[in-house]
This record gives sequence, structure tokens and C-alpha cells, in this order.
Amino acid sequence: MKVIVSNIQRMCFHDGPGIRTTVFFKGCNLKCPWCSNPENVKFEIEKYIDNNTEKEFGYEIELKELEKEILKDKVYFDKEGGVTFSGGEPLLQFEKIEPLLKNLKEKDINICVETALMVPEKYLEIALKYVDEFYVDIKILDEEMCKKILNGNIKLYYKNLDKLFLSNKNVTLRLPMSEEYTITEKNTEKILELLEKYKPQKVEIFELHTLGEKKYKALNKEMQVFKKLGKDKIDNLYTLIKSIGINVEVIKI
Repeated sequence: MKVIVSNIQRMCFHDGPGIRTTVFFKGCNLKCPWCSNPENVKFEIEKYIDNNTEKEFGYEIELKELEKEILKDKVYFDKEGGVTFSGGEPLLQFEKIEPLLKNLKEKDINICVETALMVPEKYLEIALKYVDEFYVDIKILDEEMCKKILNGNIKLYYKNLDKLFLSNKNVTLRLPMSEEYTITEKNTEKILELLEKYKPQKVEIFELHTLGEKKYKALNKEMQVFKKLGKDKIDNLYTLIKSIGINVEVIKI
């Protein structure tokens, strides 16, 4: 079985606990305006020109070869580290990579996934069998706006959250801060309601960045520019989350 990945990034420190190897899959079912990995939206390999040389975003790799690449770093994982699957939306690949997930668990490798969680339940059910750490995005929580802006299904998101939190897995919720979309007054109210309901072990909030600019240009796509948040707005959101008894941290991604 082959899958398409865009990158295998080693020695990562912000994609889960400990030292991690992060595998980026191509393919996503959402269209987030702030996406920093535009090369991972489409499921197929994409060609682009760099300094008059044709290059590609993505390559096929056999599951056995991907496992070898991950296990090269096992010596660095220690007790906390491991592999993180990202994207794109990695859960959409979990049917294909279940044999890999099974092998990694048999080798006692900690598995983490970074997901928007707006996927069919069958993919989450596979993940619950193998994944130790879930990093789940909080995006636009209004049903109509979620569909219009993200092409997302908020009812499915909450259904999956219910299932995930009932599983007693380690869950960290991540919130990309955007005045235009995610931390509007209405969305902030919904976020606080969500946090009150699920009481995650931790929430990470972060400002949007422009690190994907070169990739947008390579793909002939326009990158949306967002307002720079002031420290007061970041501090206010931090305080609001902290006030309901949630462990919250401002991070950089």
C-alpha cells in the first residue's frame, strides 16, 4: 500500500510531547483561509517551478518504507516522544495506514495526530484504537459559517468530539486566532461554551503566520493576509479561557 506524503520532518518539539517525527500527508477536505500548508490541500502530487527547475509537492511511499523512516528516530523518542501524523487532514488516510499504526503500537511507539476532526466517524474509530495523543483544532463553530468558509460540518465535529472525549484519550485543543473568523465575539462565546462542556486537558492558542507564503506563490495561489493581533487581545482570550479553569498556553507554530 502506498500513500502520498509531502514531508517527513524530524526532531519536532511542538507536534506533541517529547521529540517527535512528523509525517505530513497530502489531502484535506477543508479550505481554511489561514492554511499554512497549501501544498497539502490536494490529494495528488503537484508540480511547481523553482528557479527554472520543475519540482513536486508530494511523493508516494510504501507503508513499509514509511515505517522504516519513522523508526530511524526511535532512539530519540525516549518515553514521551514518538510520531505525529499531520497534513492536510491525516485521519482521512487512516484506513490506508492502519497496518502501519498497528505495527507502530506493537513497537511501543507513541502516536499523535493533528486533526480538524471534521471527518466521517469511521476514521476516528480507527484512530481511537491506536492514537495516544490528539491535537484537535477549534475553528469556526457557527454551522452556516463553518460550511460557507471552511466547507466543514460542525455537527459532525461535535459528534466526533463527544466520541473522542468519552474515550479518555489525551486531548489538546488548538485555536488559531483570527479576528476575521475564529475570535469574533460570537465565535469566542461558542468556544468558551465548548471548553466548559468538554474540559480538555489543555488549550493552545496561537497567532496566524505567513510561513506558507512561498508555497502559495509556487502553487500560483493567493495567500490571505490577516490583521496582526495586539497583545491585549491575546491576553484577553488567554484570561477568558483561564477563568473557566482550563490550562491554556500561548504558543508559536
